[in-house]
Amino acid sequence: MSDRYTRVRYSHSGERFEILVDPDKGLLYKRGDLTDISNVLMVDTIFTDANKGEKASGTKLEEAFGTADPLEVAEIMFEKGTLQLTAQQRKEMTEQKLKQIISIISRTYVDPSTKLPHPPLRIENAMTEAKVSIDAFADAEEQLKDIVDALRPILPMRMETIEIAVKIPAEYSSKSYGIAKNLGDIKRDEWAVDGSWIAVISISAAMQGELLDRLGKATQGNLQTKIMK
Repeated sequence: MSDRYTRVRYSHSGERFEILVDPDKGLLYKRGDLTDISNVLMVDTIFTDANKGEKASGTKLEEAFGTADPLEVAEIMFEKGTLQLTAQQRKEMTEQKLKQIISIISRTYVDPSTKLPHPPLRIENAMTEAKVSIDAFADAEEQLKDIVDALRPILPMRMETIEIAVKIPAEYSSKSYGIAKNLGDIKRDEWAVDGSWIAVISISAAMQGELLDRLGKATQGNLQTKIMK
């Protein structure tokens, strides 16, 4: 398929429909970053077979989509059909999704023997060995369970949560609160008489190091911490 255009395919009651679209604009539209369908289509034509130039009849369009308007049909096809990616798009999207998934695993799971997160390269090698398939369009979180299940025989991992108590001087509390909320779950907090912020933060054990490092930098080392459990 030419990289100058790609297509969206949709099947209904045994009938196949195709539209030709600009590859980059088509992807932007699919993601919701572009809203004008007319700027996406290469031609305002609905095909049954674009390679042969066979056009869908108005009757078939009415039966399948409830309208014969090509722009309305194209919108429905994008919503319900499949956008064919170019080889380069698929490669880039798959690589991006792979990095997201590896990051989530590294931030969420630990090696039971060391209670430390697995390095990203080790996770990636295990995914290759397990022949894990990445869906470029599906959300990374949605794919996580199946991927983790596939990795467990190769890469022991456990989701472990700990609670960390912190006491932070008032002048650093605002920034520290944002860091804690972003990386973990603030179970309870209060303000001391001297204005210090005291909190108990629940966080993945894999994220303990990053939390303490970022809080340390934000407070210039002026904090007290204690691992609760």
